[in-house]
Amino acid sequence: MTRSNSGRLPGLDTLRAVAIVAVMLYHLKPFLPESMAVVAQFGWMGVDLFFVLSGYLIGLQLLKPYASGDRPSIWSFYRRRAYRILPAYVVVLWIYLVFPGWRESSVLPPLWQFLTFTVNLFFVDFSQHAFSHVWSLCVEEHFYLVLPLLVIWVMRRPSLRKTALLIGGVVLFGICFRGYKLLPLIAPSGWSGRVVPDDFGTFYYRYLYYPTYSRLDGLVVGVTLALVRIFRPAGWSWLARRGHAALVVGIAFTGAVCWMFRSDGMGDATKAAAWGTVIGYPLLAAGLGLLVVSSVSSDGWLSRFRVPGSRLLATLAFSLYLTHKEVAHLDRRYLISLTEARDAKTVVVYAVTCLLGAGVLYGLVERPFMVLRDRFERRTAKTVDAEMLREPAL
Repeated sequence: MTRSNSGRLPGLDTLRAVAIVAVMLYHLKPFLPESMAVVAQFGWMGVDLFFVLSGYLIGLQLLKPYASGDRPSIWSFYRRRAYRILPAYVVVLWIYLVFPGWRESSVLPPLWQFLTFTVNLFFVDFSQHAFSHVWSLCVEEHFYLVLPLLVIWVMRRPSLRKTALLIGGVVLFGICFRGYKLLPLIAPSGWSGRVVPDDFGTFYYRYLYYPTYSRLDGLVVGVTLALVRIFRPAGWSWLARRGHAALVVGIAFTGAVCWMFRSDGMGDATKAAAWGTVIGYPLLAAGLGLLVVSSVSSDGWLSRFRVPGSRLLATLAFSLYLTHKEVAHLDRRYLISLTEARDAKTVVVYAVTCLLGAGVLYGLVERPFMVLRDRFERRTAKTVDAEMLREPAL
């Protein structure tokens, strides 16, 4: 059973690796050395990087056929997504249901929310925290469901104006929605409107961080990059020749958002974090989008060099995403002497066991189903573009 990886790009692998490591650091921050806290507190940005990567790669899959006068097959797209996502996801969900000791938190949200990918829309509070990290997969699934239909609708009568209005409208809606929810914090002094909720952390995650309609910035930026690459090749060529500049500006944008959340303000009722939530998400998406440009450019450090270990981490990214919190929980439960101290030894234990757990899931479930998918696609089509089989972020 073989599967070709010839279509992989080292720059994208590096970004996937950075994204999954960042997410893991963020989730495991309470159990890691204090010296890692400065980096780990911004690990939530790894999810936004996943969103940009998915928007770009999925956008390419759906838009590329139009460049040759063809149309994408919606059912083929949905079938590929099902092969890619559902087997590993269902297996991990089954483990959560059958083995309560596997859960990193005692209370699991209702099963129907996992089966309908609506966990992110019905967040109650942090007491129901088991498998909560699947919220971002829910966002991705909503994106996979809607984008093909949206593309077909827009491409019936393609128009630069209509496309720009749609993209701008989605970004503007997110800014306005988050601004409305955070109005008591960002309004001028003396504002006598709504008061800030006492349990601001729960409020923040319920209405601003988890819901799909509040987290579309990264996906929109990724799709925009795909649009430029397919339909504005001259503009894309101009970008692709400036990989170093894209990297520098992208890091600068991302650093600005880090400054906005400098007080570890995810869910903290501070004015800086509020402004970061309102305008920082699109700024972060733009910065990460520039990193993606650099990673696939003809002139850029990310595209020229393969970081050691990045291919392995990129390959296991989805399995790591699904299992890292649970494996670390088992480490703390059964390897007490190795994980009780927040030191380098604990980091090594988490790293090794999480990679092993992800490797088992990937080898037994994820990879076999992707092989089946690739064989089926090649059997039912004369040619299958490598881009169609290249893996998105999740």
